[in-house]
Amino acid sequence: MDFTAEKNQIKKAFAEKLKRQFGKSIESATTLQRYKAVAMTVRDEIMESWLSSVNRVNTEKKKVVFYLSLEFLTGKFLGANLTALGKYDLYRNALAELNIDLAELEEAEREPGLGNGGLGRLAACFMDSLAALGLPAVGCGIRYDLGLFRQRIVEGEQVELPDRWLFDGNEWEVARPEEAVEICFNGTVREYTDETGRLCFALDNPNRVIAVPYDIPVCGYKNDFCNTLRIWSASSPEIIDMRSFSEGDYVKASEERELAETISRILYPNDSHNAGKSLRLRQQYFFTSATLQFLLKRHKAQGLPIERLADYVAVQINDTHPSIAIAELMRLLVDGERMAWEDAERICSEVFSYTNHTIMSEALEAWPCYLMENLLPRIYMIICELDRRARLRNAAKAGYDVAERTAIINYGSVRMANLCMNICRKVNGVSGLHSEILQQSLFSDFHKMDPSQIISVTNGVTPRRWLLQANPALSAFITEMLGSDEWARDLSRLSELEAHADDKAFGEKLAAIKRGNKLRLIEWINKTQNVALDPDSIFDVQIKRLHEYKRQLLNVLHILYLYFEIKENGVTYAAPRTFLFGAKASPGYTRAKQIISLINAVADLVNNDPDIKGLLKVVFVENYNVTASSLLIPAADVSEQISMAGKEASGTGNMKFMMNGALTVGTLDGANVEMYDLLGDDNLFLFGLRTEQVNNAFRYGRTPPEKICTDNATLGRVIASLADGTLPSNVASLRDYLLNGDGGVADPYLCLTDFADYSAAHERVLAKYLTQDEWRASSARNIARSGFFSSDRSIAEYNEKVWHLGL
Repeated sequence: MDFTAEKNQIKKAFAEKLKRQFGKSIESATTLQRYKAVAMTVRDEIMESWLSSVNRVNTEKKKVVFYLSLEFLTGKFLGANLTALGKYDLYRNALAELNIDLAELEEAEREPGLGNGGLGRLAACFMDSLAALGLPAVGCGIRYDLGLFRQRIVEGEQVELPDRWLFDGNEWEVARPEEAVEICFNGTVREYTDETGRLCFALDNPNRVIAVPYDIPVCGYKNDFCNTLRIWSASSPEIIDMRSFSEGDYVKASEERELAETISRILYPNDSHNAGKSLRLRQQYFFTSATLQFLLKRHKAQGLPIERLADYVAVQINDTHPSIAIAELMRLLVDGERMAWEDAERICSEVFSYTNHTIMSEALEAWPCYLMENLLPRIYMIICELDRRARLRNAAKAGYDVAERTAIINYGSVRMANLCMNICRKVNGVSGLHSEILQQSLFSDFHKMDPSQIISVTNGVTPRRWLLQANPALSAFITEMLGSDEWARDLSRLSELEAHADDKAFGEKLAAIKRGNKLRLIEWINKTQNVALDPDSIFDVQIKRLHEYKRQLLNVLHILYLYFEIKENGVTYAAPRTFLFGAKASPGYTRAKQIISLINAVADLVNNDPDIKGLLKVVFVENYNVTASSLLIPAADVSEQISMAGKEASGTGNMKFMMNGALTVGTLDGANVEMYDLLGDDNLFLFGLRTEQVNNAFRYGRTPPEKICTDNATLGRVIASLADGTLPSNVASLRDYLLNGDGGVADPYLCLTDFADYSAAHERVLAKYLTQDEWRASSARNIARSGFFSSDRSIAEYNEKVWHLGL
């Protein structure tokens, strides 16, 4: 079909959707109705490919990876699916002939509230790459009704509001109520002997919840292949207690339904209290149990033997949250399939693999035994037996002390990371440095017992979302320079651009594209936050989940330092700078929320001081999400990747910025290490203590924070300003936190220790920026050397080292 005929077909299908679904003409339809009609039209195009892909995988009995993740931060679907189909321009032109702007329809789509930060975005990138490579996969998570939260900044402070992303419906999902499964909580475990004399277990009087699946297609890039993202929604078996309702007790009548549906209501409920801990554990068991029941039913429906499950199924545990799946599969095999324990444990070790994403203790999931025993009594029994056997194995291999350190249950807690380490055949870190830390520190005992268990697969990001979709001007230029858009399938081809890095005309074109992206961002920020920005300033961007180790605090302290240098010391800088932040803090994370308050207080101070004369501007982007990052990343000149060394497992924002030509200010942490290996000192601004130096600083001591501030008068002025009335009183305790520890270790993430080196790195940034030819050449080299960080490469490595799909 030629281009004109396809456009006419799209216009006809679009008009039919409006008429049949909404009873509206093109002229009378609202923007939201037009968006929905276009989404339905695109979905119709996807459906045939999706169905044929699923049928082909099932018919040919291909091995499938089930990717378990508590988060999938997908971003909006319309633009992504049109990009994957290779029909974005076609639809844009067809709609333009109807006087409809496709970009306006994209704005009408609500962003799915299925994730929070890097973990969820990585899962979405991996699903994109699995489909792009034609590897069969099912992503499995939770259909959160209200997402994480919608962030508002009120009087400088974060306020959390419900994210009603499903309020208008979701055109991209297909409900599968016929595949709903039952999940059981609480109850009493009853032992009995079956007719063969086998000891069996049953759960009496449990609280039952129904898990209803919703499927979303994940399209491969121009390859007529689709995978599935399956997200589970919780509902009650009983819609209403009619007896209570009839008696006038309306609250009690709906109580059971409300309790059940709470499971899929919100991502990451505050777990600073027992009710929150219980809900989190319920969520994790809920979606993993539902997924494994579906997995086994699918396997048996294909006529395949359970004993060969690992030949047809791989299960990837994305971070520690889904690790309860191991015990659940043991339950399904031992109790449901009447399999011998040894055979069930062998199958689990062959099926499951685990990706660790952090060394932070709070993210390694340790559940109080009393909580798990009450909420999941049979699962707790199984974990106790797994622990007993693991202790015996490990003691035989390495002695009692090692068996104690590697135990699943210890000090009254079920340690979920150790459950993974004792069962999973392969465990991976997500950068070279992170994997080394796992081998030598966090999981060193396991590594000594089995040196082949822990491997490294550095994270990556999809170029379809983060170049083709986020930066169409740069993508078009790359396609022009390389002669085709095949680089979007093979990002290593970007290396061919390096030959042009020192070409003046090439650099000027890159600079023009960057300026266009800045103007696009400026328009959006002015529209959404009523803040005007200077496109000729250096755009310095830090966007990531707010956590102390990511050191947004270091960044804002440096901004205050520049402010006082200008205002009180008469320093003049040769180029204006705009500092942009985007971050959400967990509702229960008080310190992180305080740092957000500080950023906004500094923005208010700096932006309204006429003495600054436009040299500094600070903006906190409200409700940071994929849409915001798609505008911020292409516009950035400088990328802030400044975590304390040894804390960031990998990071993926660093890769997106690099791919879009930003230059990084960063520590030697996470995937920054691989970036530095590729870029060197000429193209990346490295600073700060290395991991070993950080460890030594805490082990043997460091320069006291008070002395650092005494030796650097302006820095001392900055720290004093936190509590002397220059800034609001709600940030005052940060001064004591940095100098004295505020009840803990002073300056626990070494913001003051690394400050001088960080400031020097920014002086190098400014010097290089003033030499535009050098800056543009470095920007070009960042783009040209970013091919390694494609998630296609990451997924190919997982498949080669772990899953073996299609082999």
